Amino acid sequence: MSKSKLYVNPYTVLGLERTATAADIKRAYFRLVREYPPERDPENFKRIRASYERLRDPEQREDADMRLLNTWPGPGRKLRSPTADLTLHREDIIAAARGMTDLERKDWREYYKKVKG
Repeated sequence: MSKSKLYVNPYTVLGLERTATAADIKRAYFRLVREYPPERDPENFKRIRASYERLRDPEQREDADMRLLNTWPGPGRKLRSPTADLTLHREDIIAAARGMTDLERKDWREYYKKVKG
């Protein structure tokens, strides 16, 4: 098998759920080895053996479980790109006038200079 192939789920190869115990894994392995012996079906036997080796060791099983975490689902529908509203609205003119003038300023004292007379 080449390393460029996608990660194979060892639980599906052995026909197990992720909650399977070590005894269930062993039973499934020996059942599949009897069904697909290495003399008759070497490719299936290699997949079965690799999956069993991955699930037999607790550290490798933990690694396999981490690789099988569900990915975040994409959006259910295709999102449209937002369209810009380029029309000039009354609210836009008022907001621009308020921003460019001092009409909204409430305290003029800080800007007032006393004239010496």
